[in-house]
Amino acid sequence: MWVHEHTAETAVPRELIWKTLADIDGWTAWDTSMAAIKLDGPFAVGSRVLMTPAGQDPIESTIVEITPGERYADETTFNGATLGFSHTLSTLADGTTRIVHRLEITGPDADRLGPELGPMITEDFPEAMTALIAHAAR
Repeated sequence: MWVHEHTAETAVPRELIWKTLADIDGWTAWDTSMAAIKLDGPFAVGSRVLMTPAGQDPIESTIVEITPGERYADETTFNGATLGFSHTLSTLADGTTRIVHRLEITGPDADRLGPELGPMITEDFPEAMTALIAHAAR
């Protein structure tokens, strides 16, 4: 298994961050790593998310977890590994919102693929998190 987390804290209320995350079709407005993204079905566990990372071939993810206002997670199968992406939101004691964006690579080839792919996939997490917060604040 290979894991990477990026955490940010913001004064933007958790509800606004959640609203932005739940609008998957609108992700290209803030996630600059995506050329296109489309939710195929309702915003629900089991629905597919069709996305085209900038400069790459389209990929398909499946929503595996939704806890409204708290957590969104999807998974993509890639070359013998599962890429599990999640956003977890919490409200801290001072009222700020903490966002944890996580990538977990699992499966038989995870030990090989994680160190190869993981850093390339996660290099834009800080930029994407900043853009998510800015978009939600509007």
